[in-house]
Amino acid sequence: MEPIYEQRAQVFKALCDPRRQKILALLQGGEKCACKLIEEMEMPQSSLSYHMKILCASGIVVGREEGKWTHYRIDPAGSRRAVELLQEITSTDATASVSCHCGCT
Repeated sequence: MEPIYEQRAQVFKALCDPRRQKILALLQGGEKCACKLIEEMEMPQSSLSYHMKILCASGIVVGREEGKWTHYRIDPAGSRRAVELLQEITSTDATASVSCHCGCT
């Protein structure tokens, strides 16, 4: 598979889960420690780690280590890139002609 499709899939995988959307909503207020996210999400550390791995792989969220905890925040550049990817895959080219094997136009 071409890298652009893999990149798009990572971004939209991050956004397609309601729990990850809630995590993003919590991060809209600024950086949060994983311990705070665990508490607010009411989920075990292992589940949060799974979701944060997906969000970080998408580039939308970044983490930084501080002691034994990781602090997460939304990365503005990753957020902009996600918007760009959505625009790329939903824009149309009205001048492109579609040829079909059945003979229609």
